[in-house]
Amino acid sequence: MHFLLIYEVGPEYVERRGEFRKEHLALAWEAHHRGELVLGGAVADPVDMSILLFQGDSPAAAQRFAAADPYVLHGLVHRWTVRPWITVVGAGAATPVHG
Repeated sequence: MHFLLIYEVGPEYVERRGEFRKEHLALAWEAHHRGELVLGGAVADPVDMSILLFQGDSPAAAQRFAAADPYVLHGLVHRWTVRPWITVVGAGAATPVHG
């Protein structure tokens, strides 16, 4: 199953993220190497959110990631949510549906 970790960030995010980026990326790559984090990145124009795609049996990995993320801990993320994403098309779809 897939889960989206959605970060809502404020206008200070771009200016301040450099302080914590190395630690954030280390955490992200560790989650990726464990097979939990599939993709992640900031949304551009404007940079007001980031979206990270997790896979697993539950939202726990995404929730643990957010709880440990320096972007969250240092207030760059104003709000975060984890949402189940029902993927149906593509090589990595969790529940493929063919027409």
